[in-house]
Amino acid sequence: MDNVDEERLARAKKRVEDIKGFYVHFGIYVIVNLGLFVINMLTNPDGLWFYWPLLGWGIGVAIHGFALLTDEYVFGPEWENRKVHEILGREDPHVRTSV
Repeated sequence: MDNVDEERLARAKKRVEDIKGFYVHFGIYVIVNLGLFVINMLTNPDGLWFYWPLLGWGIGVAIHGFALLTDEYVFGPEWENRKVHEILGREDPHVRTSV
């Protein structure tokens, strides 16, 4: 395996770990909030409070998902490569900055 293949494999493994982390986060969010809903309905169905943690944590889950989606498209390998060349070009005027 050459260096490029190893780099691609490492990026793919990192991406799988990131996706897995989101699924775990989302799964725990659903389970815990279902539990809070049940507790709220059993203890005080007239005073609804379960939606506050649902909303607060939901914002966190949404940000996590958005970051996961935009990481591949906005801050993916092509973006990283362009930035590296841009920074190198500032440090050394002889380095070609186009990718």
